[in-house]
Amino acid sequence: MAHLSAMPDLETEPIQLWGTGPDYDDIFRMSLMELKREGRYRVFQEHRRLVGEFPLSVAVSDKGESTVTVWCSNDYLNMGQHGEVRAAMKQAVDTFGAGAGGTRNISGNHSPIVALERELAALHGKEAALVFGCGYLANLATLATLGQLLPDCVIVSDELNHASMIQGIKASRAEKRIFLHNDLLHLEEILRSIPKSRCKVVAFESVYSMDGDIAPIADIVEICERYGAMAYLDEVHAVGMYGATGAGVAERDGIGSRVGLVQGTLAKAFGVIGGYIAGSAVMVDAIRSHANGFIFTSALPPPVAEAALASVRHLRASGSARAALHENVRKLRSLLRQARIPFLDGPSHIVPVMVGDPVRCKAVSDLLIERHAIYVQPINYPTVPRGTERLRITTSPAHTDAMAEALVAALSECWRDLRLPLAADGI
Repeated sequence: MAHLSAMPDLETEPIQLWGTGPDYDDIFRMSLMELKREGRYRVFQEHRRLVGEFPLSVAVSDKGESTVTVWCSNDYLNMGQHGEVRAAMKQAVDTFGAGAGGTRNISGNHSPIVALERELAALHGKEAALVFGCGYLANLATLATLGQLLPDCVIVSDELNHASMIQGIKASRAEKRIFLHNDLLHLEEILRSIPKSRCKVVAFESVYSMDGDIAPIADIVEICERYGAMAYLDEVHAVGMYGATGAGVAERDGIGSRVGLVQGTLAKAFGVIGGYIAGSAVMVDAIRSHANGFIFTSALPPPVAEAALASVRHLRASGSARAALHENVRKLRSLLRQARIPFLDGPSHIVPVMVGDPVRCKAVSDLLIERHAIYVQPINYPTVPRGTERLRITTSPAHTDAMAEALVAALSECWRDLRLPLAADGI
């Protein structure tokens, strides 16, 4: 009681303040100043996509509005504006309403998401699929849960895996080993060093979105089988884009049935939003039952699920958009090569034009939109390593030959005006 009586009477005695604490805004301000000093402060261009006129969009700035040609969209096949997809979404709004009502653990499964998961499982030839709010969450939640559920697990990760995979592996608290990018000998060396009795997950991507290269999936799966490891394949930048039905590079290479678990997105080639996994029924059920990133997040709204379902069904049935896109990629690479604009000449649909400096990369982007009405967002650290800053160019079935020629002519002018080095002849 003596201790209590010694306590100050807060109603009658003044409160002694500690004085001024940290200036939190100043700390944040300094962090932003550092980004600007390094030339990698990111500015997001406001623009309004025009339905039926992709890749045209209306850019909005202090100077007013102007129509630009977009060369950096991940809506690779323009399915976000496809008539069937838009019609499915609009009809679902009138049928089911706008929202999902909360998490599936509380509100249950609405019919469109059940149908979507069945379609995704069929797309990948798997027993089951599970839809998440986005691809980042699908990777993070699934890898975290695998590492927690599999006893004495080691997750072996490609060194260039996406941030979502890295975060998921960290969250799993499982032992982590990293193999050199697409290095089969290093991967096998690591797996050989892990006791046979331990659970092993090899996590890698099919298409790496910044360099545009493609993993040797068949060889990696063969190594996984040799050492009793599960193959976890991220096909985010490949679903819809490769294979006879758009299931990804694994389908194209005839290896899909041997991949233990595939992760994909509905936000890129399928043109909507959401992420998913597909695998055996028991594994998907275990992820559904244990993954915090699924249990505690709201479900995709019915209109979004219906739109995604329409997109997946369309691209499973028709490969014409895929074929047109890959032909446009071939033409664009040829034009860039002729103009000696330096780019990474990879096997995928992604064309990274290399600048190598954050300030000049931003300068090229600014010149393209201000002088030529061409929109390409600069890619700087930490998305890519320092010194490899680039313009990540993506074409689509809707880009015309004239648009591609205008892009390359504009890049040539920027390279000349900014005195950027050209590629050697024949590159």
